[in-house]
Amino acid sequence: MKTSQLAENLKGSEILHIGGIVRAMLAKGEKIYNLTIGDFDTSIFSSPELLKNEVIKAYQEGQTNYPFPNGEISLRKSISAYLTKVNMPAYNEDEILISAGARPLIYAFYKTVVDPGDIVFFPVPSWNNDAYTFLNDAKSINIATLAENKFTPIAGEIAPYIDKISLIALCSPLNPTGTVFSEEQLGEICDMILKENRERLKTDRKPVYLLYDSIYWQLTYGGVKNPHPVLLRPEMKDFTLSIDGVSKAFAATGIRVGWGYGPLKVIQKMTALLTHVGAWAPKPEQLATANFLNQFDETQTYLEHHKEELSERLTAFYHGFQLLKSEGFAVGAIKPEAALYLSVNLELKGKKTKSGIEFKSARDITKWLIEDVRIALVPFYAFGSDEQLNWFRLSVGTVKISDIPQIIDQLREGLKSLQ
Repeated sequence: MKTSQLAENLKGSEILHIGGIVRAMLAKGEKIYNLTIGDFDTSIFSSPELLKNEVIKAYQEGQTNYPFPNGEISLRKSISAYLTKVNMPAYNEDEILISAGARPLIYAFYKTVVDPGDIVFFPVPSWNNDAYTFLNDAKSINIATLAENKFTPIAGEIAPYIDKISLIALCSPLNPTGTVFSEEQLGEICDMILKENRERLKTDRKPVYLLYDSIYWQLTYGGVKNPHPVLLRPEMKDFTLSIDGVSKAFAATGIRVGWGYGPLKVIQKMTALLTHVGAWAPKPEQLATANFLNQFDETQTYLEHHKEELSERLTAFYHGFQLLKSEGFAVGAIKPEAALYLSVNLELKGKKTKSGIEFKSARDITKWLIEDVRIALVPFYAFGSDEQLNWFRLSVGTVKISDIPQIIDQLREGLKSLQ
C-alpha cells in the first residue's frame, strides 16, 4: 500500500530500535541493564510531590476544557517570573509559548523560520535535527564534532557556511553527550550570527535564526554553568528561540509541559501554526506547573536533590570507566558536566568475540554489548555520527546506585573475553 513520499522516506529512530530489542529481552525475563533511556524510572526519580498534587487538584476542580492557544496566562507569567529568579534572560508572558513538551515547539520553529530548500546547520552527534530538517523539506549541513571539543561545535566549523544558512540548531547541555558550551565558544558563534545578520539586513534577506535547545540547562554539576546566547549577547534576543520544560529538571517527562521563549513575532507565528496541530499541553498540567513554579523554594529544594542523585550516578560511572582504562582496557569517558548522560568510548575496532566475530564498527560493538555483556548503550551513530566513531551515550535515569559496580564488573568481564 502506497503512502506519501514523506512517510515512505522518513527514517525510524535508531534509539527506539535499540530500545525495542532491549524491551523484548526484558519481556522474556532476560537480565539486561538498559542504559539507553533518556527518561526516568519513577520508582527511583519521582516527580515532585507538589507538582503531582497540583495536577490532581486541577482535575478535581474540573479544569478540563481547552487551554489558551499560546498557553495559560498563569503559566506564562510564572515562567517569566521563574526565568528572572534564576538569572536567565527576561521574557514577558507574550514572548512565551506552551506546548505538549519540547518537540512541538521545535517542529513549529522549523516551520516558522525555514522554507523548503533552506539550509539548516546542526552538529553531529545531535538529537533529531535530521528528522526536523527532513519534515521541513530543507537541506542540512552537519559537521562531525570532536571529542576534544566535548562534541560541541565551534564557530570556525560553521563560518564557511554562514552566508547560506537559515537556521543553526544547537543544544546545550547536549543530548547525547552531557556536555556544555563554554561562554567563549558560544559567544563566538553568536558574534558570527550577528555579523551575518547585519549584512542581511542591508538586503532585506531573512536572518539566521538560532534554535537553542536548553531543556537540560538546570541539570549541571561540579560548578559547571550552561551559558545562554541572550545573556552573552543581548542582541541575540531578536534571533533566538530557547526551549525548556519540566521534563528533565523535574523528572516529569510524562506530564508534557514544555515552553519556548523568543521574539514576539516568531512566537505569534508559532502559536498560529500549532493551533492547527493542537499540540497543547493539557490545561490541568499547565495550571499545576504554574502553581509549582510559583513555589520557588520548593522547586529549588527538589532540584538540588535531583541533581545530587544524577551527579552521584554519573560520577560513579565515570570513575568506573577511568578504573577500566587504568587496568589497560581501551575505554574512556568525558567527565560529566550536565544532563543525565555520560559520553563513553569503547575503542574495540579489530577486536574479536569468543566466537570469532570481529568488530568493524560501533554497530557491531552495540550488538555485542546487548547480547553478550547484557548492557545496552546508545551509539553516537544513532545521533547522526559515523558508525566508525566508537562513542556511546550512557543514561543514568533508570539506574540504582547499587547496580553500578555490577555493571562495571560485567563490562570488565566482557572486555577480558575479547581477543
